[in-house]
Amino acid sequence: MSLNKSEKQTVVADVSAQVARSQTLALAEYRGLTVEHLNVLRKQARDKGVYLHVLKNTLARRAVAGTPFEVASESMVGPLIYGFSEDAVAAAKVIADFAKGNDKLVIKGGAYAGKALNADGVKSLASIPSKEVLLAQLLGLMQSPISRIARVLAAIAEKRAEAAPAAEAAPAVEAAPAAEAVVAEAPAADAPAAEAPAA
Repeated sequence: MSLNKSEKQTVVADVSAQVARSQTLALAEYRGLTVEHLNVLRKQARDKGVYLHVLKNTLARRAVAGTPFEVASESMVGPLIYGFSEDAVAAAKVIADFAKGNDKLVIKGGAYAGKALNADGVKSLASIPSKEVLLAQLLGLMQSPISRIARVLAAIAEKRAEAAPAAEAAPAVEAAPAAEAVVAEAPAADAPAAEAPAA
């Protein structure tokens, strides 16, 4: 179905708006995919925040002109589905994961950080953990030393608690002879005062 001029402008404006927010573009040829497969792929893309659409290549090229995604223009050949994502990994991951289970979806290329990606580049990008996973891993690494320190401090406190009763008993035993020595050295309270020498 052919689009009129106004519809083409709307498509280009819509894609351009998405391009302005995105970090990554992944392209895949969808020849042979059923409507049911495409619907499953679109749902997975929506769940991951990926803008995924079948686009006319001429309109897609117009939408990415003058942007960092223009480097992928040479890959824009054939019946393609375009995936754009704000997350650096999401678009590549959605397309690469779906392609693993369906050989009708063939990764053609993409772009990230102003650099064109071939199919292997898209797959490599897809293998990087997502932002959420990386943050969780970082948090785990940060908590690990703190947990170790807490365990060491707890062990020290426990040892001190065990040693405290023994330490309290030891001074009490030593204090008894010291008290007797003080009593022995003190003058008797009822001893007569020394007489002053006669003048």
